[in-house]
Amino acid sequence: MKSYLDIPQQRALDLLSLGALVHRVDPGIIPFRKSTQWSVHVSGGEFNVAANLADCFGLRTGIATAMADYPIGDLIAERVRAMGVRPFYKHFAHNGVNGPNMATVYSDRGHGMRAPVVFYNRSNEAAAQLKPGDFDWHAIMAEGVRWLHSGGIFAALSETTGEVIIEAMRTAKAAGAITSFDLNYRAKLWNLWGGVEKAQSVIRRIVENVDVLVGNEEDLQLGLGVAGPQIAAKSKLDPSVFFGMIDQVINLYPQVKVVATTLREVHSTNRHSWSAVAWINGQTYIAPTAELDVLDRVGGGDGFAAGFFYGLLTGAELQEAVNLGWAHGALLTTFPGDTTMATLAQVRAFAKGGSARIQR
Repeated sequence: MKSYLDIPQQRALDLLSLGALVHRVDPGIIPFRKSTQWSVHVSGGEFNVAANLADCFGLRTGIATAMADYPIGDLIAERVRAMGVRPFYKHFAHNGVNGPNMATVYSDRGHGMRAPVVFYNRSNEAAAQLKPGDFDWHAIMAEGVRWLHSGGIFAALSETTGEVIIEAMRTAKAAGAITSFDLNYRAKLWNLWGGVEKAQSVIRRIVENVDVLVGNEEDLQLGLGVAGPQIAAKSKLDPSVFFGMIDQVINLYPQVKVVATTLREVHSTNRHSWSAVAWINGQTYIAPTAELDVLDRVGGGDGFAAGFFYGLLTGAELQEAVNLGWAHGALLTTFPGDTTMATLAQVRAFAKGGSARIQR
């Protein structure tokens, strides 16, 4: 591993995520207006990365988040334990009527020509009430954290959540940890309290503290205000637009050493072409392209981030790190839910060009 990312070794946690825990209700391919049975998946863009790294890749991870003390919170906390993630909770007492609540994400899977439908109930969300001072970052970092990760979904929840991210990242940087941020621009969330202009004012301040940035060209444009290049992409799998924006990103944020994203061409809800790219300290890396038969697309991007971070954390060759992220993200789309069910052996095999041939 080259020295441009000076990742600490042998600390208590390999990665700590900061974000909101949610529960996603999933009626499968049945639209909600006709559904009578739902599955429940515990999720959260930031949590998913920590859960994937713990469960599939065997790393020591944690999640700093809000927890409402009521049965839905209990359900979520049980799944956090099951995935092997260490919690750092700010507890909120639920009043038995209207919260504070753990957010609900409603997401069906669509099918064929019918796209998935996603909507939310984030009313009186506990995580949106988190504010600077709610976590003792100095004590957490003193235990030892190699990498701190957060994202744009958590930043969008309220006027205070972005400040919590900045507080955490500044403390992490002072302790020598690597910091990463997934832009994950969500217009529905930002439009509640300021839209694109507010999003950029918050995200720009966060990214001043970031070493590793995850996001596609739309995220870079809407989240950071980076202008698109004067070239048109040949397809959704063409990395030229993404790479064409990197110089602007680095001119604005010269401390950023890595920028990465997935590339996805959606032919139908269940058939995607899938790749990934990364700019790492001036060099570009492109994963192969796979044709995916998708069961559940939610969480594929977080799956990529987890596999990619694993490669960086373990000192893999840089192309291998990109391929590990690409392979894990691809595998994640074959499972129900937002977090991994893959094994490290499966990820490595696919990253090296494995197939769906039966393993006997």
